[in-house]
Amino acid sequence: MSEEAQRLKIVFVGHVDHGKSTLIGRILHDTGSLPEGKVASIQAACSAEGMEFEYAFLLDALLEEQAQNITIDTTQIPFRTALRQYVIIDAPGHKEFLKNMITGAANADAAVLVIAANEGVREQSRRHAYLLSLLGIRQIVVVVNKMDLAKYSENRFNEIEREYREFLSGLGLSARLFIPASAKQGANVAKRTDAAMDWYQGGTILESLDQLSAVTAPLNQPLRLSVQDVYRFDERRIIAGRVESGALRVGDQLVFSPANKSSIVATIEAWNGPPRDEAIAGDSVGITLREQIFVERGHVASHQTETPIETNRFNADVFWMAEESLQKRTSYTIRVGTQEMKCQVVVIDQVMDSSSLEITSGERNHVARNEVGRVTLQTRAPLVLDNHERIPSLGRFVLIEDSRICGGGIVFGGVYTDRTAVKSKNIFWTEGKITARRRALHNGHRGAVVWLTGLSGAGKSTIAQALEGELFSRAMHSYVLDGDNIRHGLNSNLGFSPDDRIENIRRVSEVAKLMADSGTVVITAFISPYRMERRRAREIALEGKAEFIEVFVDAPLHVCEERDPKSLYKKARAGRIADFTGVDAPYEAPEDPEIVVRTDQQSVAQSVDAILEQLLPRLVIDHTNGNA
Repeated sequence: MSEEAQRLKIVFVGHVDHGKSTLIGRILHDTGSLPEGKVASIQAACSAEGMEFEYAFLLDALLEEQAQNITIDTTQIPFRTALRQYVIIDAPGHKEFLKNMITGAANADAAVLVIAANEGVREQSRRHAYLLSLLGIRQIVVVVNKMDLAKYSENRFNEIEREYREFLSGLGLSARLFIPASAKQGANVAKRTDAAMDWYQGGTILESLDQLSAVTAPLNQPLRLSVQDVYRFDERRIIAGRVESGALRVGDQLVFSPANKSSIVATIEAWNGPPRDEAIAGDSVGITLREQIFVERGHVASHQTETPIETNRFNADVFWMAEESLQKRTSYTIRVGTQEMKCQVVVIDQVMDSSSLEITSGERNHVARNEVGRVTLQTRAPLVLDNHERIPSLGRFVLIEDSRICGGGIVFGGVYTDRTAVKSKNIFWTEGKITARRRALHNGHRGAVVWLTGLSGAGKSTIAQALEGELFSRAMHSYVLDGDNIRHGLNSNLGFSPDDRIENIRRVSEVAKLMADSGTVVITAFISPYRMERRRAREIALEGKAEFIEVFVDAPLHVCEERDPKSLYKKARAGRIADFTGVDAPYEAPEDPEIVVRTDQQSVAQSVDAILEQLLPRLVIDHTNGNA
């Protein structure tokens, strides 16, 4: 492992005035991790001001010095014991905690949670524990500090331990150890306490940290290299980035997402050093490629066998910390690794109070400060990410508004695409000279795929044709891909078995992608009964950088049967049609479509108006900068 990856990274959190900074300062002092003369200079400064020396001043002075050096991350403080090296990730408050933890700038392997004995468990103590749970940090040491202010009472220590263990249990967490300590007096930090706490038979804080497991998971995870920039030196293009997980070797074939272009690693460049044969998790390197392809900041490199998720719609748990609530349909900037783009929350399924853990289920329109929302996020373009449980570094994100980090969260439930299918090496994608942006500027709108799904008889084709007419009247390029029409030609060789249905939708998805790339608003009208196939249709559209809007044309089965415009239900009930959706084949309703129209309650005109209300803003071109 690299030197960076070998260090155990520990985040220190605690309620205001519970002595966290004093504890960090004492650890740095007792391990000899401070610059020579630093303690004496601070003591002299305190004496000159007539102030009592505080170990917290050591931390403040160190951070002030680091802030002057742009090469040092001011949130990371190194120290070492006889056993190994550590990095302290200091989190003065929950806003900074999120900023440091969720962006992936400092991935903590463990946490030290500080609670003052005289004040006990407070609101931030609970909130910080929830954040640790949210981020998947499982190695936790609880330090009950300021025992001197509680007269070193064993009963007080046991009371705090019982209360906090119960709270942690509700989060699915279990602290490794609870340690009574006095950072100010040095009790149980680096040395055993005196007789005042002879009732405690455990180890010191430093001994306990040495017992924590070294986290080596990033090395064993799939490769993820986040591209930070691309530099030109002479004739070479060096792609600079950090290996977030896995390992990278000269000769590896890489796929760069979301562009989905691949090339082979020619060299691995190190800063101020000779070229290397390998780079591993934690390394910041530059690479050159044998075949030059377009790569830019925000792209993520991986091996073809284990690529990340590419999507513009995903589920996440979001912790919100801004004064103003997180609102549905409000524009925010999402940051994942080195990627940044506009997004909005389209669904809020439930909300949890981070202190009481009380959950409110059901559709909501906002998430208030210090609440955790289970949400669905939608981005303007494809985003490259991972489920947090698989690769934390690309499964964490922050939400930004007006240059302020307002919240952060983790990704879950994303579906990975299999890209291992064997393809001919002699097939190459041809890039046209007319870009999608130029087409959009010429047409006056962007291309898109509007995917109508629903039972037979729900009204998909009727609505699709009416929607096409409305777009056409606005001088917009539009076209309906109807299920029956496609099966007359392109898919005439497919039946209605589950496998044939999936292949039918795959082919339609590929055609829709090409048409959207041409600048057309493609409206599809297909039952497309399986969520998996609709999810794949979305992924195919996003591969072509096309907007994808899923519209659930919802009508109860009995209404569809009453309509039965083609007498298909009647034939299916009589046994003349097998595998008919809704009768003897399943229909999986969308879980979180962009748009829902209920044709048993809305007219065709009302349904089309509801679709246009959300569709048209997505097709608008930003003429201020020429972007579609």
